[in-house]
Amino acid sequence: MTETKVNGAICESEPVCNVKSPYKRELVWRNITLMAILHLSALYGFYLSITVVQFKTIIFMNFIAMFSSMGIQCGAHRLWCHRTYKAKLPLQVILMVLQTMALQNDIFEWSRDHRLHHKYSDTDADPHNSSRGFFFSHVGWLLCKKHPDVRDKGKTLDMTDLANDPLVKFQRAFYIPLVALIWGAIPTYIPYYLWGESVWNAWFVCVMLRYTGVLNLTWCVNSAAHMYGMKPYDGSIVPVEADMRHYLVGEGFHNYHHTFPWDYSASELGFIDAFNPATAFIDSFASIGWAYDLKKASDDMVKKRQTRCGDVHYKHKSRFMENFTGSFVLALPMWALFLIRLNVWLLLLVAV
Repeated sequence: MTETKVNGAICESEPVCNVKSPYKRELVWRNITLMAILHLSALYGFYLSITVVQFKTIIFMNFIAMFSSMGIQCGAHRLWCHRTYKAKLPLQVILMVLQTMALQNDIFEWSRDHRLHHKYSDTDADPHNSSRGFFFSHVGWLLCKKHPDVRDKGKTLDMTDLANDPLVKFQRAFYIPLVALIWGAIPTYIPYYLWGESVWNAWFVCVMLRYTGVLNLTWCVNSAAHMYGMKPYDGSIVPVEADMRHYLVGEGFHNYHHTFPWDYSASELGFIDAFNPATAFIDSFASIGWAYDLKKASDDMVKKRQTRCGDVHYKHKSRFMENFTGSFVLALPMWALFLIRLNVWLLLLVAV
């Protein structure tokens, strides 16, 4: 651990990598091309969603987008990477399926990169180092070769827990066919078989548009949540309580998360007092015993850290405003598409 003085107090923060290696950025044109195709496909999917796609398909797209996010947040992030709680096998299988649907690398690789991010946060050994700017921490880190420090420090991580996990090994061994089935085929053919949506429309809306949207919101945790917001728990670190945290469905309390990375809620507050669907997801399975041994920082521990290193004057929104704002944001994609479609139809009627 390293020590930093904040307001005259000594605060422990995550260790940093001070070794600087000669580095020349090398673009990976294959990734750049794929990312361009992905976002252009998403734009086409957006066009279809405001013109010809059935509204049931739009609702379905938002439904699987939310649950694939749970696969990342509750599964890869809070369960496998940080070990903030334990899960029985049925819940592990559900989370593995949802994490596969999100298509953000397999559990082992995702967790390795994220553990590295925490251990060497916002340095050259951080895969998406925010000190290199918003674009790099958002998506640019995927468009160029890794900094040598990322590769070198990544080899020092202890990943034996995941290397020996049977379900993680299964997903890693069969990742490509699992992705083809869970990420691509199922979201495409459910609308086709159940309510007659065309395969073409379902592919571009339920796969490409949905996938691109979830990706960019996940990337905001690496970019916006390291730049725009407050630092109520530890002023000595870069991550913040993100201004746009209601869009991140539970992962925007980032100053808290980097201060207490072992807390299963990734937030000081529970899902009732703050808009945190990921915590609500875990709590719902805890109520039937599928999630257990949930780790949580005590109020006393949080207040002492906040007094010593953060901002004791920071205030959360009221419970009503938290849930109203979060619910509005959660439903925004569906209603925005509905209103846009309504305006398009009205314009067409006027033109005719």
